[in-house]
Amino acid sequence: MINGLSSSYYQRSCPNLEEIIHRKVYAWIQKDYTMAASLIRLHFHDCSVRGCDASVLLDHPGSERSDAVSRTLRGFDLIDEIKAEVEMKCPKTVSCADILTAVARDATIKIGGPFWEVPFGRKDGRVSIAKEANTVPMGCENVTSLIEFCQSRGLNIIDLVILSGAHTIGRATCGSIQDRLFNFKGTGKPDPSIDAKYLNFLKRKCRWASEYVDFSATNPSKFDAGYYTDLQKHMGLLSTDQLLNSDPRTAPLVTTMASQPWFFLQQFAVSMVKLGNTQVLTGKYEGEIRTNCNYVNRY
Repeated sequence: MINGLSSSYYQRSCPNLEEIIHRKVYAWIQKDYTMAASLIRLHFHDCSVRGCDASVLLDHPGSERSDAVSRTLRGFDLIDEIKAEVEMKCPKTVSCADILTAVARDATIKIGGPFWEVPFGRKDGRVSIAKEANTVPMGCENVTSLIEFCQSRGLNIIDLVILSGAHTIGRATCGSIQDRLFNFKGTGKPDPSIDAKYLNFLKRKCRWASEYVDFSATNPSKFDAGYYTDLQKHMGLLSTDQLLNSDPRTAPLVTTMASQPWFFLQQFAVSMVKLGNTQVLTGKYEGEIRTNCNYVNRY
């Protein structure tokens, strides 16, 4: 048992939970493979603010979900669909926070990533504040602030480099890299750390800030260690990605992951368990089991 969590938590109270989640997640990603990255990201955004308490799912004026930085988050409908079926089979038993954590794991597996046991027993938080969503890294921070962000949540520098590797799949808006392409740090020129051919490709792809571009230049639909070899080729999409390859604190880890892909997959599972255990609510008087993930319970 970790932090009051256990992989057998729902063994008796909701034995079909993981099967329900697994089936729904696979069906959605089968229709749209880009959903996998979105589900992992949704979990990350949740755990980054107030810990893994499903606060990102609360849908009311002034919640994290209502903030401008949350506009590109997706996967809420899938969580609602899973929760509706779980409530029918095991009413008032399974938290939205636990569902979100298991969904991130199953999304990872579906796209070729590793399996890990999800420890369950989280409660759902009752507080969600829009401005707190701004504490999540947005892709323009320096490595020091990324390390501090992780440390304040019980994660270390290895977790930072490993969890960044989730960018082996998924997409970003072209708007998030406009400065890198055209006006890096106010110079009127592109970021000199971008490979020249890759820069030309991105400029063609991102003529309109509203477009999307894949994180991986080589294989955007496969969960693998290609993210790290891309960084070595100066083909990291966000500046926070590329800086990991040049900062002396993180560069050796990038080299290790690029040369030992199996180690990345193994460590990703470890770091995701650590992420999912961040500041969880498990005490008798902490949080609640929401019956609808979008709203706190009415008493």
